[in-house]
Amino acid sequence: MTCNNCEFHPELYYDKEFQIWVSVEADGSFLVGMTDISQTIAGRILHVRVRRPGTRRPPGKPVATVESGKWAGPIPNLMDCVIVEGNEVVLNRPLLLNQDPYGAWVARVQPSTDRDTALAEFVTGEEARKGYCARAVDEDIHCERKD
Repeated sequence: MTCNNCEFHPELYYDKEFQIWVSVEADGSFLVGMTDISQTIAGRILHVRVRRPGTRRPPGKPVATVESGKWAGPIPNLMDCVIVEGNEVVLNRPLLLNQDPYGAWVARVQPSTDRDTALAEFVTGEEARKGYCARAVDEDIHCERKD
């Protein structure tokens, strides 16, 4: 599913700015990644740094930082969690976030609360699709992948 050529996955959870996505894994951990909108705005991603495994990250404290040729900033965090691991493949090849933003997750985290509480600030399904498409259209964002 796309909107302004920006890929969207309705089964994922999104922050309300549509910068990050979260997937719930079978073991109860969450994968965190950048959305297609986010990677497009950032431009060619040159470096990713994930906080050390075992580090607690309260809401508002990023799980990672990303640098591109024109931007450097946090991967936002809306939940109380502990870093389990960074994606070594992405840490070694950050451009994967531009090439496959939904396959190239950034960090695995373990929520410090129950699943529903941890996901309370996220949107999913049709509500997320509407917001995601509205942002792409309102801000005239046309997603593209980098080689």
